[in-house]
Formats: sequence, C-alpha cells, structure tokens
Amino acid sequence: MLRAFFVRLSENPSLRNFAERSSLGRRVSGRFVAGTEIADAVRATQAINRAGMSVTIDNLGENVTNPDEARHSAQLYQQILDAIAANQLNANISLKLTHMGLDVDEKLARDIVGGLVAKAASMNPPGFVRIDMEGSPHTQRTLDFVHELHRMPGNANSVGTVIQAYLKRSEDDIEKLLAEGIRIRLCKGAYKEPPEIAFAAKSDVDANYVKLAKILMKSGIYHGLATHDESIIQQAQAFATSKKLSRDSFEFQMLYGIRRDLQQSLVRNGWRVRIYIPFGTEWYPYFMRRLGERPANVLFIARHLLRS
Repeated sequence: MLRAFFVRLSENPSLRNFAERSSLGRRVSGRFVAGTEIADAVRATQAINRAGMSVTIDNLGENVTNPDEARHSAQLYQQILDAIAANQLNANISLKLTHMGLDVDEKLARDIVGGLVAKAASMNPPGFVRIDMEGSPHTQRTLDFVHELHRMPGNANSVGTVIQAYLKRSEDDIEKLLAEGIRIRLCKGAYKEPPEIAFAAKSDVDANYVKLAKILMKSGIYHGLATHDESIIQQAQAFATSKKLSRDSFEFQMLYGIRRDLQQSLVRNGWRVRIYIPFGTEWYPYFMRRLGERPANVLFIARHLLRS
C-alpha cells in the first residue's frame, strides 16, 4: 500500500515540478541523491571508493521528449566517463534508454548508447555501461538493445543490463542473457505492474529473487545482487559458501544513503559491494520510489527535517 502510494506521487507532475525547484525538496533528497552536478557525483564516488566500495553513477532522468534533450543527456554521460578516467574512479555508469531518446528516435538512441559503450570499452582500464530496466512496456526493447550492443566487436565486457525479479518472465530472460555471457544486475523491481505479468506478494517476489540469484551466482559470470534485504543477503552468502564460490565472483549492490551500516559490515567481512550513486536535477521520481520501497526511509527523512 505504501509503495503504491509513493509510486503514484512519483508520477504527479505538479508535485515533481515543485519538489525539483524548491530548496526544501533538494535538501531532503540529499541523503539519497549525491547532488545536481557531475562534480557532486565525483566527490561522492571518491568517498565511497575510500571506504572500499565500487560505484555505479547514474544521471537521473527518463522519457526525454525531443532529440536535443537526448543528445544533452548523452553529453553528460560522455563527461561522466571522462571524469571517471581523469579521477581514476572505481566506477561505471548506468543509464535508461528512454533518457537517451528511445521513444523519440530509436536510431538516435542506438547511436548515442553505442557511442557510450564504445567509449567505455576503449578506456584504460575498460569501463562498463549498465543499461537500466524501466517499466514493462520497455522490457523487451531494452533486452533486444542489450543483446545487439553486446554482440558488437569489442563490447562484450563493457555492457550489461538489469533484471527485475518481480516480473514472471525474468527467469527466461536470464537464460537468454547468460547464454551470451551478459552481466546482470538483479533487483526486485520498482515500477507498478499488473498481476498478470508480475508477482504481487512480497513473499513471491523474494522467493523468485533468491531463485534467480542462485542461477546468477553459479553461472561463472560476474553479476550484481541489488538488495538491502538482510534475509536475502544471508541466503546468498550461505549459497556462496555451500558452493565454494569466491567472495569476489559477484557483488552486492546497494543504494547511496541506504543501510550504510550494512554496506560497511559486508566490506569488513570480505564481500564485494557496489554503491549506486544517482545525481542530477531530475531526481524526484527516483526519490519517491526509494521512499516507497522502505518505510524506514520515510522515518529517516522525518527525523532529518525535525533536526534541521
């Protein structure tokens, strides 16, 4: 119920416009969003790297409405890759295809993302581009796009995607991705989807997540398990131990500002951790989805405001 409420809020254009323009909105989002500029993301990444964790940087945004907006988004990502190289950051990038113009001009989006992957592949050491997943209307198009990019010469180790465990199709999608050696970030899913295509009960989503995680962990390909659920993390750790899997054969992925205590505990115990650091002016939908995913986030913000 709470999650659905915040998803609806994330889609409200009036609230979004107010929040993204107000100093109060930017202040309360600061726990979960690094800032609005590339320099903010670099500083946050450097701090996370010093704490022994790697990073995924995401310039927040989706559903651009014209080619110029898509090209502007792409230019920002070019600059992020330059910043990663210049500052020798342990980081990669994550992007949404609709942010690159997929729904405006598919050829433009292919050219833009193809260029970013090629640039990442040419870096020393080679970089990596994670093609993020969006709502179900874009699932197949995103997967087709990733398969195509991955098959291009030189790209194989520099592009991957995301699978959402609450979608009933995900096991089949994983099998196809693994057949081509494509790296996957597994998450539960943050969009509102109909019960015909997505598991509705949390217990079913969790069970499918664990099932899919085990498939990924024993695949021999380096994947990311994106979750803050301690029960699921413990099950993954137990599975890795029982199968004698190296602790550096996969990574746990967590969101910037959420469960810092758990992040640090995992690092201390020798597990690999990657932190997803979002930045940018279009932070409102992301922020509202994070509030809906975990009630403790709402309580944290409330306490933060009372202390201010």
